Amino acid sequence: MVQLYNLHPFGSQQVVPCKLQPERFCGGGRDTLFVAAGCKVEAFTVVGQELCQPRCVFSTLGRVLRLAYSEAGDYLVAIEEKNKATFLRAYVNWRSKRTENSRVCIRMVGHDMEAPFSETFREQMSVVEMPLSEAPLCISCCPVKGDLLVGCTNNLVLFSLKYQIINEEFSILDFERSLIIHIDNITPAEISFCVGYVAVMSELEVLIVKLESDPKNRESVNHHPRKTTNPMKQAEGISNETSQLESDDFVICQKPMELLGEKSKQSGISVTLESTGLADEKIKYFHVRHLLYRRFAPDISCCLLSDDVRLHSLQLLPIYQTGSLTSDRKNSSQEKVLLSLFCFFSLPHVGYLYMIVKSVELMSVYQYPEKSQQAVLTPQFLHVITSNNLQCYTVRCSAAAAREEDPYVDTTLKACPPISMDVCALRIQLFIGLKAICHFKNHVVLLTKADPETVPERRESPKRFLSRKGTSVNPKTPPVAEAGWNLYIVNTVSPVQLYKEMVDYSNAYKTAKTQSCIHLLSEAHLLVRAALMDASQLEPGEKAELLEAFKESCGYLGDCYSRLETPHSHLALPYYKMSGLSMAEVLDRVDWAVEDGSQKYERGLIFYINHSLYENLDEELSEELSAKVVQMIYAAEPKQLPHILCSPSMKNIDPLTAIKYLRKLETSGFSSVLVTLAKAAMALKMGDLDMHRDEMKSHSEMKLVCGFILEPRLLIQQRKGQIVPTEFAVHLKETQPGLLVASVLALQKNNKIGIEEADSFFKVLCGKDGDTIPQLLVDFWEAQLVACLPDVVLQELFFKLTSQYIWRLSKRQPPDTTPLRTSEDLSLICGPSFDIASIVPFLEPLSEDTVAGLSVHVLCHTRLKEYEQCIDRLLERCPEAVIPYANHELKEENRTLWWKKLLPELCQRIKCGGEKYQLYLSSLKETLSVVAVELELRDFLNVLPEDGTAAFFLPYLLYCSRKKSLT
Repeated sequence: MVQLYNLHPFGSQQVVPCKLQPERFCGGGRDTLFVAAGCKVEAFTVVGQELCQPRCVFSTLGRVLRLAYSEAGDYLVAIEEKNKATFLRAYVNWRSKRTENSRVCIRMVGHDMEAPFSETFREQMSVVEMPLSEAPLCISCCPVKGDLLVGCTNNLVLFSLKYQIINEEFSILDFERSLIIHIDNITPAEISFCVGYVAVMSELEVLIVKLESDPKNRESVNHHPRKTTNPMKQAEGISNETSQLESDDFVICQKPMELLGEKSKQSGISVTLESTGLADEKIKYFHVRHLLYRRFAPDISCCLLSDDVRLHSLQLLPIYQTGSLTSDRKNSSQEKVLLSLFCFFSLPHVGYLYMIVKSVELMSVYQYPEKSQQAVLTPQFLHVITSNNLQCYTVRCSAAAAREEDPYVDTTLKACPPISMDVCALRIQLFIGLKAICHFKNHVVLLTKADPETVPERRESPKRFLSRKGTSVNPKTPPVAEAGWNLYIVNTVSPVQLYKEMVDYSNAYKTAKTQSCIHLLSEAHLLVRAALMDASQLEPGEKAELLEAFKESCGYLGDCYSRLETPHSHLALPYYKMSGLSMAEVLDRVDWAVEDGSQKYERGLIFYINHSLYENLDEELSEELSAKVVQMIYAAEPKQLPHILCSPSMKNIDPLTAIKYLRKLETSGFSSVLVTLAKAAMALKMGDLDMHRDEMKSHSEMKLVCGFILEPRLLIQQRKGQIVPTEFAVHLKETQPGLLVASVLALQKNNKIGIEEADSFFKVLCGKDGDTIPQLLVDFWEAQLVACLPDVVLQELFFKLTSQYIWRLSKRQPPDTTPLRTSEDLSLICGPSFDIASIVPFLEPLSEDTVAGLSVHVLCHTRLKEYEQCIDRLLERCPEAVIPYANHELKEENRTLWWKKLLPELCQRIKCGGEKYQLYLSSLKETLSVVAVELELRDFLNVLPEDGTAAFFLPYLLYCSRKKSLT
């Protein structure tokens, strides 16, 4: 379905001052128009909208049948006819042509020129002749690389663009015949070529393939002979059998067919490659990938078939990578990177636009109200001519390319109108006697001939549609120039000007036709988006204006989706984000007027407000706007009210207003812990501590924790990327630190906050910066340890806690607040799961002169199984702890240390006397008691010191000797 709008995409027009009736014409880069008539080509400079001046004239070998220009290489190529023979010639360095009689150098393709002779090419136009074994029928230049593809009856020949380097300062453009593409069963009427993509069209068939350079398949290309077998032989056999039955009374037609992707191999068209490049050159293309085959059936609804019922206007349209809509990258031909590729072709009454890069997809179908003669596709529009009308249709290329370029399109961040949206005709402009059209830059070139043809062309038999080969497609020789013709350059208006007209036009549909308003604004948006993608066509300063229009169009689309009844109301969010409008600016665009006392808010606006307030926007709404938002949410989605009030953007809400709506929510039956916490937060904001305490007492601590899980922003908010504790959190720190720690722990357990965020929260909450660790954070770490959260790295947590413990002990720094847990709740260093070796290097600043320091050192070295060192340290610094330590640690395989280490050490220290003599003596007695139990009498005697007093050891010896009889 095609929608029709009466807009004005065409601006002023100029008449091209041609001397003869144009037979072929094409645009040349940004500022030149080439017109071929007879055996001459005229070049015109097109500057601005009111000036078209002759630039130069050069002669051709014969009448020009096909004409094409390549921006890459800046050359013109033509198929010319002389004496019923056709020639292929390229015109290089044509800008140096000063007068028609200026010297021209003619050379053969690939012919090496000697340096003195080639130096003359600097100031001289040269003609490169390219001989072919078959007559050329059609030509196409790659818009990216400048390579030339030539269509012949049975094959396509690829000439690669290259440069012959004469010296360091000078090189000349040349071509090399690098590849022959043999195509059976289709005779090309038109071809199009773009970076390896090849489109071939006959009268009623279209084939699109891609030449690929995968070296794995190289053997299938090198000097591949042309296949003589025909995949359609059986079908042709049937055709040959039935050919005898054909007469003027019978017509046999093939069925229409569309094959996509690999299925298009089933078309019966054989495509093989033959490399013809030099042996030392790198072969570019190795094999063929089939993309699309489509065959149409002639219209036999009439008694007579017209010769004009055939395909026309085959075109591959590339769109290049732009980086971003705000990119300042210059799109030179060397930097162009293909983003998307589109193929257009048309029947007299319907046109087809395909996307063919990542997948082959029919994007749009164009139904013309009249029989078309020719069409040209641009990134912004499709221009179609009928006998008396120039029609301008919208295209969806920019919408498809946007999705290829930006992965965030169609998310909550960005949006783009869909490619499935109906196309529309912007304008049908009357021109009498339209014959041909071309397009370059922002110009549409039209050839008109008002006088009708006096001699009708002879019609061939309808049977010409029955065979693929049919008759050879030779361009018809134009009639002798007659009066009544004109060549016009119609300047299209700037994208911004047309965009503004579309926006003004859309205002008429705001209330009456919702979808029409969205459709036209979407067209305006795509127009601007397409212009930004085609950055090479932008004038200086135009890009900034387009970017502003782009943002404005996003705002208008956001307005549509936020206020109008549409199933896609959620698109209000991404469009508003792309518009750059702040939330306050969006709300200022809302019509708050209430007529009957009740206000209905559309889903799109509610969706936008909800999502915006859930994000960490660095924007605070005014008290007035905050009140309006609360009113809106209460009316549309009351359950979201507690969440909305916790948004940082609602900081300026009047607490009394908020409590009023929260109480309304409770009376309406929606009572929850979240409403209670929201009321408690607002009471705290008002300074009403009694109300705050009453609300907090109405639920158990476990339920309050669940409430904080439902809405973490009651405690923690982010502003400008920084963690900010709320007033609620600050109050809990002073009054209920245990609830605060439990709540943050629950947030972490439910993936509402990360480990680093939680640590930062407690530091900011307690006013600590740098490496200073507040006790409340230590309390949180200890709670993590006890809770054994699965996402917490246990060793890292151990390290943080032990490091803090050691720091406090070494600095003799007490906690800044009362710890929530006691030492009985934790057994950190003694725990078996902790890698103690990782903490030993940090023990150096911890002195052993204190009980705590000595204890930590002994515990750590005990975990490292350094028992003898620990015994030495305890005997030296705290001998009263030796026996308790030995009783606890010297067991099982370590029991031998009682008599091998502890007993000798105690005996030695007793001999030395000193202040600790009595402590050592009592420890020795305890040790002898244990050893007497553990050893046999003979072993016991062996471990006793030889210089000891017998009376002292006698009780232990007696016990050891009687031990066996007692047992």
